[in-house]
Amino acid sequence: MASEETSAMTSAQTQTQTQTQTQTRTRTRTPAPIRTDATDGAGGAGGAAAKQPATRAWATRLVIVGIVLAALNLRPAITSLGSLLEEVRDGLGMSGTLAGLLTSVPPLCFAIFGVMAPRLARRFGPSAVVCAGMVAIATGLAIRPFLGGTAGFLAATALALMGIAVSNVLMPVIVKRWFPEKVGSMTGLYSMALALGTSMAAAVTVPMTGALGGSWQTGLAVWAVLAVVAVVPWVPLVRDRGAGSSASASASASAEHVSAAVRREDAGLRITRSRTAWALACFFGLQATAAYITMGWMPQIFRDAGVPAGEAGVLLAVTMAMGVPLAFVIPRVATRLPNQGPVVMVLGACGLAGYAGLYLAPAGGAWVWALLLGVSNCAFPLALTMVGMRAKSSVGVAKLSAFAQSTGYLISIPGPLLVGVLYQHSGGWELPIVLMAALMVPQIVVGILAGRNRTVEDEVAAAS
Repeated sequence: MASEETSAMTSAQTQTQTQTQTQTRTRTRTPAPIRTDATDGAGGAGGAAAKQPATRAWATRLVIVGIVLAALNLRPAITSLGSLLEEVRDGLGMSGTLAGLLTSVPPLCFAIFGVMAPRLARRFGPSAVVCAGMVAIATGLAIRPFLGGTAGFLAATALALMGIAVSNVLMPVIVKRWFPEKVGSMTGLYSMALALGTSMAAAVTVPMTGALGGSWQTGLAVWAVLAVVAVVPWVPLVRDRGAGSSASASASASAEHVSAAVRREDAGLRITRSRTAWALACFFGLQATAAYITMGWMPQIFRDAGVPAGEAGVLLAVTMAMGVPLAFVIPRVATRLPNQGPVVMVLGACGLAGYAGLYLAPAGGAWVWALLLGVSNCAFPLALTMVGMRAKSSVGVAKLSAFAQSTGYLISIPGPLLVGVLYQHSGGWELPIVLMAALMVPQIVVGILAGRNRTVEDEVAAAS
């Protein structure tokens, strides 16, 4: 009995000691609370994990601000010139044909420099290229009115348009990388800001020129200030090259829910084998033709019809301002539809009605025609949205965007020039307006083809 009691007591003591040792080991192994300050070596990994979401959120907000400011600067170089085209022609001694060539310079530069954007983005990163683009816009706008002569004016304009071209191509890429689940919303925000900048430049250039002394040189150069502001948010993002070296870069790269196999496939994508890519390029080119004819010549059409210069500039502003609300709505609607053809047809019908009004009563219903053509010009945000929807990854979007925009702008080059030639040799606007209306028909056709629910990767794979 005593032996059994002693044995039981010994066993109980042993169990107690074992439990005590286990609790001691458990307390010893329990990690200390993770500290997020940089001086705590034990909490370094936890601090990095905590900092990465914060860095990502900060960078995302900065990207949104950068996108909006960049978009505001992508059209004032063109619409401010359209509002003062008559003064610039007189000041530089341009003929109607040469002025038509001047209105063809934007799509030419967009085609030439836009095709370089993907290669530059791979080398330096898309954010760095957009930042450099804003610097080019600011420099070109600041110096072009003061170089003297048509050649210097064209050269400085080309510098500004080079910055616009690379930014045009890379904006859908940045949206796809940073906001893969919100392509429609972010494209709408970007397009809305672009339309706001376009309409603002058209509306205030003439009155602002008068307020600054009446010199067209000052009225054009002042838009460089807005471009300087747009440089600021992109400077901290210059190091984002899409690599894994920085937290923001790795986060943006991993934000796309796309397999590595798809990204490798897109890296070798032969975009010219896709029928949708060609349809989208033609749609982009024809809508750009209409847009640059409108921006370059519509104020002059109204002025020749007896509308005062200031009101003609406001009418162009109204046309461009229609894109502010619609550029946000249309991409959101388009991303919810399996096929974007119906949206293409509605926009095309508005364009045809607007051109008919310009032909029959340009001054009498000027405000109505401006509104209708403003709705029609929203084919641009629709085209950008379809670029983001017709490829699977940001690599595919970059290739599709460069191809569609560069090829499209090449297609659009003859339009504004031909309008200038027809206007000078016919002595009126009847033939140019007929040309504008005729171009709307193939725009509707290729837009319907580009709006079909398919991706360029699948088409290239099927063709191979």
